Amino acid sequence: MRLYFSLLVVFSLFVSQCHAGCSEVDSLTEAVAGEGFLLGCISCKRREEVPARATVDWHFKPLGEEEFRHIFHYDHPVADILHEDFSHRLVWRGTLNDDIQMGTVYVNNVTFNDTGTYRCTFHRTLFLPLSPELVTVEKEVELSVVTVANRELADVISEIMMYVLVTFLQLWLIAVLIYCYKKIWDEHEARQAKKAQAGQGESKDNCDGVQLD
Repeated sequence: MRLYFSLLVVFSLFVSQCHAGCSEVDSLTEAVAGEGFLLGCISCKRREEVPARATVDWHFKPLGEEEFRHIFHYDHPVADILHEDFSHRLVWRGTLNDDIQMGTVYVNNVTFNDTGTYRCTFHRTLFLPLSPELVTVEKEVELSVVTVANRELADVISEIMMYVLVTFLQLWLIAVLIYCYKKIWDEHEARQAKKAQAGQGESKDNCDGVQLD
């Protein structure tokens, strides 16, 4: 989960500065009590050549309740926290200009009361040649808060693959060393054999030059 979190933070910063790399990545759904959590929400603009302006709203429905609460509104460059339960705990981590494509917010000091459904809403105006067009996109995140983080399957698989790769590289290195040693030894034996043959040839030539009385 930490690996995913780090990648999503880097990706958030990248997309905030460069819309060409926009890709819609789902948010994580499990937070640890007492820690921070990144509520991911990305809505890529389908036509990059069209200028646009967007605002983002976050709503929250606690577990067991029926109504959503309006907790956050972002209209560049102003971010407003609208509910006292999230006072001083929400930080904008989305796009830093009018053409918002990433509406991610960071939640500080997560509590068990933060368990529930979060709804992220983009209100985007596309400035088309004939007339502006309003587009609304909604995404939801079902968040559960736990005491200890559960290891994500992707992390487990990545760790297994890492160990497999390290083991393979070690075996490959040993095989290469054995091959190189054998090759060097064979070349050494071949040189010794050539020297021995050359020595025998010289001895024979010397003997042929000897005349008996």
